[in-house]
Amino acid sequence: PPYENGELYPNFATYEVRVRNKTVALSPIEFRLLRHLVTNPEIVFSRDQLLDSVWGRDTFVMPRTVDVHIQKLRSLIEKAPGHPQMILTVRGAGYKFQPKAK
Repeated sequence: PPYENGELYPNFATYEVRVRNKTVALSPIEFRLLRHLVTNPEIVFSRDQLLDSVWGRDTFVMPRTVDVHIQKLRSLIEKAPGHPQMILTVRGAGYKFQPKAK
């Protein structure tokens, strides 16, 4: 796989994601969101940037939809979704992927 941190093993070629050695089923949007964040580590993306990159410019989706999908993704991959270590909120700016959990 192009990325692994000891807990998260996404395989972008096969669309499979393993978290702590268990396969996790992601929706197509969740998978694209994870792929976008993981392949651009530590870069902060605004909701609008994520909407354009993941949903596409031709789709009308409310910006808060990003928040809902981030929460769902966290519930699937984070040990403690309420205290995320991988998908972080940057207050007032957006979200980023932290490859090395702190």
